[in-house]
Amino acid sequence: MKRIKRKELKKDEFVSTINKVVLFFGERKKEFMALGVLFLFVILIFIGFRLARVRSNKRENRLLTQIIELSSELNDNPENVAKLEELAGKGKFTRLAYIFLATHFLEKGDYDQAAISLERMKKSKKDIFYYKAQDLLAQIQVKRKNYDKAIDIYKKIEEENPKEYSLDVILFHRAEVYEEKGEIEEALSLYQKIKEDFPLTNYGADASQKIIKLEEKK
Repeated sequence: MKRIKRKELKKDEFVSTINKVVLFFGERKKEFMALGVLFLFVILIFIGFRLARVRSNKRENRLLTQIIELSSELNDNPENVAKLEELAGKGKFTRLAYIFLATHFLEKGDYDQAAISLERMKKSKKDIFYYKAQDLLAQIQVKRKNYDKAIDIYKKIEEENPKEYSLDVILFHRAEVYEEKGEIEEALSLYQKIKEDFPLTNYGADASQKIIKLEEKK
């Protein structure tokens, strides 16, 4: 009899618990429905965001392909300059169009237009495109014989020591400025630093060759 009573008590407790749970959800039906709608809304936003991001990446990749194709034919098709200027903008890859345009004008000897292309480029984000633009700006200053301005640009980049841009490139270009300026000892010192700090890079090998040539001239 005691076992039967214990079973009935447990059964009553279980039924009571279920009733309490049902009653709890029943009394808060509207709240839980609202939470369900909110949860569904959050999921839909997340899915929409993911889809938009995929579409955005596809669009950026298409733009990148266009920019590369247009820039590769700049010398043969001058009309591509106008097309690149139309694509140039603030996007992740569209800023690359400014880099290609500046490089093109620099090679053509149109330093003013090269500088204008770089000035139009958004500079708030210090990524690889930003530092490449700064490198090109320094090269423009070298072409204009403004050696000290070019050196200052390279020194500032060196001080920032960006992860996005190889420091051996900046040091090598600064050494070249000293060399062109006629400050051979400064150039040799930098080439030696590049040789020691970046022995396995192309610029490390080039620095070794520069040292040999400059030592022969002394």
